[in-house]
Amino acid sequence: MTKQSQSYVYLLMNKSNSVIYVGVTSNLVKRVFEHKQKTVEGFTKRYNVDKLVYFEVFDGICEAIAREKQLKSGSRSKKIELINSFNPGYNDLYMDII
Repeated sequence: MTKQSQSYVYLLMNKSNSVIYVGVTSNLVKRVFEHKQKTVEGFTKRYNVDKLVYFEVFDGICEAIAREKQLKSGSRSKKIELINSFNPGYNDLYMDII
């Protein structure tokens, strides 16, 4: 039996909290750093989305991907509710995970 590594689903927002991005990764610190450094072309770079406001930890990538799909298909208001229950101040949680 192989050891599964942890995986993460995370939500990022821009500084004005008007844009939400949902992502999945097996290395949360590295991935958020990449968003902050704008190293990858795409949505988060274009809309300056780099503030970690929410994350969940999973034992395997399959569970994390399933949760990511669930969150992406949900409404903006559901994502806001989730963030408010976890991080009502919309603080950047990056320093808490490094």
